[in-house]
Amino acid sequence: MTIAAGIDVGTGAVKAALFRVQGEQSEWLSRAILRIRQRDPIELARVAFDQILADARLAEQDVDYVATTGEGESIPFHTGHFYSMTTHARGAIYLDPEARAAVDVGALHGRAICIDERGKVLSYKMTSQCASGSGQFLENIARYLGIAQSEIGALSRQADDPEVVSSICAVLAETDVINMVSRGISAPNILKGIHMSMAGRLAKLLKSSGVNRGVVMMTGGLALDAGLVAALAEEVAAVKDSKLSIRAHADSIYAGAIGAALWGAYRFEKLAAAGALHRAA
Repeated sequence: MTIAAGIDVGTGAVKAALFRVQGEQSEWLSRAILRIRQRDPIELARVAFDQILADARLAEQDVDYVATTGEGESIPFHTGHFYSMTTHARGAIYLDPEARAAVDVGALHGRAICIDERGKVLSYKMTSQCASGSGQFLENIARYLGIAQSEIGALSRQADDPEVVSSICAVLAETDVINMVSRGISAPNILKGIHMSMAGRLAKLLKSSGVNRGVVMMTGGLALDAGLVAALAEEVAAVKDSKLSIRAHADSIYAGAIGAALWGAYRFEKLAAAGALHRAA
């Protein structure tokens, strides 16, 4: 039996997950999420780790492996680090075993990841750093419109005449939105237009990464945005003979942390079996 923690340090939040793994069986013991909001993410990682330990009523010495992902490589107490594509892929499979692709949309980027049934990454494509298809861009627009982030998805789904933002440059796209507001375009129609624009780019990433059938699991912070999930589902459904199914999970934001913990447990067991680790009796 292995106890493994996964800590995903993103741009907007730190996510942590704790698992008990025995063979093919895994039990999710606890989780934590802390928004960064100009705080030190490395310090928040420690806080999140302490929270999941307290929640599971375990001590730090009970944890066999602490795996980090995202920007967490410099966390001083980590055992090993995994690339975020690898962890999101494994997390997607945990959340939905039918998933054969993941679309990870975070604060600064979006990417499509083609995976096999074990969560191994087969190929991927990523948006450019300046694209207006990120959580940070959407957060900026919400702030300009005077609405909470939690309201974005529901408002988007109320749209009756969306206006698509055409620019892939975040700065120019924000100018487009300002112009829309001055023309009296409603917030739901602006948000749905942004979602449609983002969905179009994500669908292209899926296509270029070779994903053309099966379940696509949304991961990352924007997987909780029902408006974006719906827009991507509409985008792929509009393609003739489409065989893609877009899904999201209530715990999709934890995908990176989940994957890190599970890969960490796997690595620990492999090293232990090879005699590279001494395990206490």
